[in-house]
Amino acid sequence: MDDPPGSDMCSVCHGNFDTPCQANCSHWFCGNCIMLVWHHGSALQPCKCPLCRRYITLLVPSEASLRQADRPEVAEILGKVERYNRYFGDHHRSLIQRGQDLPFFLRRLLRELIDPNRSLPPRRMAQICFAMILLAIYLVSPVDLIPEAIFGLLGYVDDFIVALVILFNLAAISRSILYHRHGGS
Repeated sequence: MDDPPGSDMCSVCHGNFDTPCQANCSHWFCGNCIMLVWHHGSALQPCKCPLCRRYITLLVPSEASLRQADRPEVAEILGKVERYNRYFGDHHRSLIQRGQDLPFFLRRLLRELIDPNRSLPPRRMAQICFAMILLAIYLVSPVDLIPEAIFGLLGYVDDFIVALVILFNLAAISRSILYHRHGGS
């Protein structure tokens, strides 16, 4: 399920995907097309998505692209994508950018956990399990920073903040896994 929808087309060349890559904003592009968009602007900063104008800080090649890595033209494009990810995949991002990226990285992490053909490093799996257990314990336990019994709906604010912090942590783990798989050292 790491491929673009069958009826979708590249929004840059308006053709069928050639070496499709998914950006952290969840939009799909031809690998070569998004590299051309990047080279058209400043090579010193990440390009913006042609559709939503968010900065693209990570490009994830599709499974089909990775299976064709033995073809020279695909290997060249994947090399460019990997270099792009090395340049911009580990940049510090604003809290707003992290919030916008949250659904993408959580969906990717869920795919990693569900797919039997993939295996996460034991350290990452332990981090994910620990975060999920902590979240469940906090949400179920009667101990709260702001008790609901006294403050009513306002008492759920601490639950929301704790859940958000843990989800940001899980998204950071997912980003790290994807970064190291598709560009990091």
